[in-house]
Amino acid sequence: MSAIYTASATATGDGRNGHVRSSDGVLDFDLAIPKEMGGPGGALTNPEQLFAAGYAACFHSALKRVAGMQKVQLVDTAITVDVGIGQLPSGGFGLNVTIEAELPGLSEETAHAVLEAAHQVCPYSNATRGNVEVVLNLA
Repeated sequence: MSAIYTASATATGDGRNGHVRSSDGVLDFDLAIPKEMGGPGGALTNPEQLFAAGYAACFHSALKRVAGMQKVQLVDTAITVDVGIGQLPSGGFGLNVTIEAELPGLSEETAHAVLEAAHQVCPYSNATRGNVEVVLNLA
């Protein structure tokens, strides 16, 4: 694959309780481990929130693209992505993802078809396929 765009970010400090900065400086902030994971939590973000935001935005773009290709009219749509982290039985940690799509005005059959098609073209879905459990839901 030849990359059209490459994003670059650097993490410093104590990893999850550290700092991240994108190469262009657009992102530049501290991180905190969530309270649920034994950290301080608070008003700082964490890697799972960043992944959820990126996946949601990317998936929403994929959804709009495939809907356009299928001549399906989308109005007032939203994608919510939940990213969970937990201990794997084999050791280490893993992620799970739930994608919830708000697709008002579409029949359930059409909504599922567009949702599944978006899941096939979204780069985040392609990157996680076979590695991360991803559940697709209609709101």
